[in-house]
Amino acid sequence: MSNKRLLIVDDDSRNIFALVHTLRVRSYDCLSCTSAEEALKLLKSDEKIDAVLLDMMMPEMDGYEAIPLIKAIPSRKSTFVIALTAQAMAGDKEKCLEAGADEYISKPVDVDKLLLILSKI
Repeated sequence: MSNKRLLIVDDDSRNIFALVHTLRVRSYDCLSCTSAEEALKLLKSDEKIDAVLLDMMMPEMDGYEAIPLIKAIPSRKSTFVIALTAQAMAGDKEKCLEAGADEYISKPVDVDKLLLILSKI
């Protein structure tokens, strides 16, 4: 069985670095990009991606705008999208799920919780 491949989308390269390091140690293959626009270009390709970890608060295009566009790509309708947000306020989880995310996790990321979520893909 091959490793699961994750796309990490975050405008802060430090967050990408931490997630990639943490997940690679646990045998996940990771790709990353720093904008939703870049992620959409990658997701429109034939690149194998099992799940997307998407920062919800990014400049230009945020996760709330990007998720419906990801799900609109015919080959990505069932791609698992995990919303990541530092704004862990009441109603955020519901707002992310309403936008089309399959799961939600707040920053700083609880690695055990993230691994539990990733076990679903």
